[in-house]
Amino acid sequence: MQHEAFPQIEGMTFREYCQSLCDHMRRLDPRYDWIGIYWLEGDTLALGPWSGSQETEHTKIPVCEGICGAAVREAKTIIVDDVRKDSRYLSCFFDTRSEIVVPIHANGQIIGEIDIDGKETGAFGRRDQTFLEALAHHIGEQWPGQW
Repeated sequence: MQHEAFPQIEGMTFREYCQSLCDHMRRLDPRYDWIGIYWLEGDTLALGPWSGSQETEHTKIPVCEGICGAAVREAKTIIVDDVRKDSRYLSCFFDTRSEIVVPIHANGQIIGEIDIDGKETGAFGRRDQTFLEALAHHIGEQWPGQW
């Protein structure tokens, strides 16, 4: 089932498609200040495509660290209303106030995650979670088996 908000994959490699998703999601909602897809490589999350005003220094994140690691360890979406009050937060950008991290599954396993930062406290809620979990499911369905 193709979600109307997701760009079509035809004519693109999986890498190009994931980059187009990041760019599209950022244009779709201005609260999505920075969006990236991390891929699980052993016990490390490796940054793949991203869209934002600047790069993050966190291109590799051990799954034992941060909110991103917690989403993998707990195998669930994590929403943080105020990252300044969460000791797990790995500071990426000075003006980030909220974060949502959604695991991506394929063939019954976590293969990566969608990570989104917002500049407003409490920027993300249940509606974002529902939408982004559908996107993560969509990405998992397109997964070619390797990044």
